[in-house]
Amino acid sequence: MSNQPGSSTAAEPDRPEAVEPPAADHVVDEATPAAGRPEYAPGALPLALLSLAWLTAMLWSTREAITSTAAGVTAISLSAYALPGVITAALVTGAAVALAATNRLGRASLRFLATVGTGLLVGLAAAVAINLTYADNATTNTIAGTTAAAAIIGAATAGARQARVVAGFAAATLAAQIFVVLFSRARDPLSDLFGAGETQQSVLDAAKWVSRTESLLAGLIAGLAAYLYLAWSRRRAERRDGAATPLRWPAYLVAGAGAGLLLLLTEVIIRIGGRGLLDLAAALSEADQVAQTALGTSRVDNGIWVLFVGALTTLIAFGRTLGPRVDSDEEDEPAA
Repeated sequence: MSNQPGSSTAAEPDRPEAVEPPAADHVVDEATPAAGRPEYAPGALPLALLSLAWLTAMLWSTREAITSTAAGVTAISLSAYALPGVITAALVTGAAVALAATNRLGRASLRFLATVGTGLLVGLAAAVAINLTYADNATTNTIAGTTAAAAIIGAATAGARQARVVAGFAAATLAAQIFVVLFSRARDPLSDLFGAGETQQSVLDAAKWVSRTESLLAGLIAGLAAYLYLAWSRRRAERRDGAATPLRWPAYLVAGAGAGLLLLLTEVIIRIGGRGLLDLAAALSEADQVAQTALGTSRVDNGIWVLFVGALTTLIAFGRTLGPRVDSDEEDEPAA
C-alpha cells in the first residue's frame, strides 16, 4: 500500500498488534481441582475406622444371637433377620475404607481400580472372619458370601469423582443405622402409645406406626448428617487450600438420599445373594413365611421413606444457606 502523506497508513505509526487477555472462562484457579480429577474427602480415615467398628459389632451381635440359641430352626430365623443389618454395614464399610485408602490418588481410572481392590480385601477379611467364628453350615456361607459382595459393591461407589458426596452418604447411612439400633429400646413404649392392645389388629396397626416413626426419624438424621458433613468438608477444604470446589444442589440431593439408596441396594443384594437363606427361613412354617414376606415389604418401605425424607431434609438445609439472588442488570454500571 502507498505511504503518501494523505494515506491512512502514513498517519498511523507501526506498532505491534495488541494481545487480547485470556477469556475469563480459561483462567485456571490453582486452588481448584482440575477437571476430571477425583476430589479429596476430608475425614475419610475416622469414618473408615468407625464403619469397621460398626461392621465388627454387627457381626459379633449376629454371632452371639445365633450361638445363644439351639441349633436349627431358631438359628435360621435369626440369621435371616440379622442379615440386612450386616449387609448395610458391609456396604458402608467398603465405601469408607476405599475412600480412606485411595484419597490421595489423582487419576480416576487408577482410583476406581484401587477402590475395587480395597473392597475385595475388606470383603475377603469379613468372609474369613465369619467362617472362622460362625458355625460351619450353609447359613454361614450365605452370610459370608453376601457380606463380601456388599463390601465390594460399596467400595466401587468410592471410585466416583465426587468423593465428598460418597463420604457424605456413607456418614449418613452409618448415623441412621446407629439410630435404628438405639431406637429399638423405644419400640415397646411407642407401641403402647400408638394403641397396641389385646387384639392382633391393634398390634399390627401400632407396629406400622412405630415403623413409620422410625423411618421418618432415620431419614431426618441421615439428611442432617449428610448436610453437616458436606458443609464441614467445604470449610475444611477452604482452610487447607484456600478455596473449595462448590457443590451444587444435586450433590446435596444425592448425599441426602444416599442412605435410602443403600438400604434399597441392601434389599437387592439380600434377594439375590441371600435368597437361599430367606427361602429356608420362610419354609419353616406358615407363620415364618408370612413374617419373612412382611419383613421384606417393611424393609423396602423403610428404604423409600429414608430416601425421600433424607433428600428433602438435606435440600432444605442447603437452601437455607443460600442468599437472595442478585439481578445481574443491577450490578452492571454504565461505561464511562
